[in-house]
Amino acid sequence: MIEVEEVVVHGRKLGRALGFPTANMSLEGYANIERGVYRSSVEIDGVSYRAMSNVGVRPSVGGKELLLETHVIDYVGDLYGRRLCVKLVEKLRDEKRFSSISDLKEQLQRDYAKCARK
Repeated sequence: MIEVEEVVVHGRKLGRALGFPTANMSLEGYANIERGVYRSSVEIDGVSYRAMSNVGVRPSVGGKELLLETHVIDYVGDLYGRRLCVKLVEKLRDEKRFSSISDLKEQLQRDYAKCARK
């Protein structure tokens, strides 16, 4: 299991537009993490949440900076500026460039289904 502990920063809000808002974290200093989508977990205020994380540059939306984006399942609240520890539990797939935003959204829904299972 890989752990990333960083401060949540503002992004382009693309995850929110796709129905999966994310807590974005810089991966400067974590260059050895494999790019891809992970089943993950995050502890917030003493509560452990299941999560879906992406490590990569977001090639489908023209991204260039290496980021960790984490959708925290069943959490509602503002995480900007908070230091979180994201645990990457299981890699589900490699990072991929999708030909359309609708293809990306369909894949995110499949990834979410895997991460949301108890």
